[in-house]
Amino acid sequence: MSRLAAMDAREAALLLKGVREARLGGGRSALAPRADIAESWRRMLGAGVDPDRDHRAGLLTAEELERRRAASPLRELLPLLRQGLVAGGGAAASGLRHVMVVADADGRVLWREGHRAVLRMADGHGFEPGADWAEGTVGTNGVGTPLVTGRPVQVHSAEHFVASHHAWTCAGAPVRDPRDGRLLGAVDVSGPLATLHPATPLLVDSVARLAEAELRNRHFAALARLRAVAAPVLCRVGGRALAVDGHGWTAGVTGMAPVDRLTLPASPAAGPVRLPSLGACVLEPLPGGWLVRVVADDGPPPAGTRVVLDVGGPGRARVEVSGAAGGWSHELSPRHAELLYVLARSPAGRSAAELAGDVFGDPSRTVTVRAEMSRVRRTLGGVLAHRPYRFREGVEVVVLAPPDPAGVLPGSTAPAVRALRAPERAAEGR
Repeated sequence: MSRLAAMDAREAALLLKGVREARLGGGRSALAPRADIAESWRRMLGAGVDPDRDHRAGLLTAEELERRRAASPLRELLPLLRQGLVAGGGAAASGLRHVMVVADADGRVLWREGHRAVLRMADGHGFEPGADWAEGTVGTNGVGTPLVTGRPVQVHSAEHFVASHHAWTCAGAPVRDPRDGRLLGAVDVSGPLATLHPATPLLVDSVARLAEAELRNRHFAALARLRAVAAPVLCRVGGRALAVDGHGWTAGVTGMAPVDRLTLPASPAAGPVRLPSLGACVLEPLPGGWLVRVVADDGPPPAGTRVVLDVGGPGRARVEVSGAAGGWSHELSPRHAELLYVLARSPAGRSAAELAGDVFGDPSRTVTVRAEMSRVRRTLGGVLAHRPYRFREGVEVVVLAPPDPAGVLPGSTAPAVRALRAPERAAEGR
């Protein structure tokens, strides 16, 4: 990207056009596309996206757009994003010729600000509030591709899969909710080719991380308020109990060792419930959270326990556990998603060394694997066994994966996932 930025804009665009034409035509070029771009092109070819046709989905209605804006946690972060990426709202005055776009996790554009001339260009390009800029809809781009990979991505000129986007350069980064890892959306900076700069992805990613830090600070403040409310309640409780917020983060504990977080049911309700790592419990409402009374130790999962590992969604992975005692779901970090996916494909189990090779390509990294698996087992309770690591007998394991194996955990570079995703390329380097 630094080499492209140093070149004349037209010369760089022609170079990338040649790379694209060669790759889409099944040939080879002197310059290979960057790894993220190449992977995205493979996904687009597998999904049947037309590289020469500008496909646009319908805009959201005004009512639906406003509903999504009101429900998005990114709404409260707009001043911070604006300050970092639109020069405090003065892009036109400062001479910056770009626009900032904030999209939700589906790739729908929620907000857009920036240089007036570039905004007019974006209008003619369908890059407007309510538009669908998911990768599967419009091809490789700075909004949809980061939502799939879970990483910052810069897309310049003919690196866009669809030819009508070649007059643009863009850089985007995903934003996650620090409370549960849920993908909230993406922030993107786009403009004419002359605005290309190799540091733009670093800027966009830094602002996205600042946004996540602001969400984290607000979460800590909410936990402090819950802690003040829960303290007198916990003093009167006999036995083991915790006060947690709606995402399971602990604000107070009595009668037991403290834990950072519990995995709660998807829709918590007052009454008996079985929680992973604790067993049978009773939930009671508190202002801003729940009082969790522990009534029994956890043991092996009851008969009929079912685990669903969903790796089919763009940029996200989730595990759901259900059974006679109820169910719950949990958003997975990329590393934990890799580990569980490998175990789901290995019924006989894997040793720590084998998992280290599967995930890191280095069998000697057993200490790291054991630490990660310890965290996973705290989340899944009695569903996982060890020596070797595996799902317990009697647990039904279901993997929800996209029809095209190339779409499985697309941001993962774990050797085992790459091999399962595309066996013919497993031996290739990145």
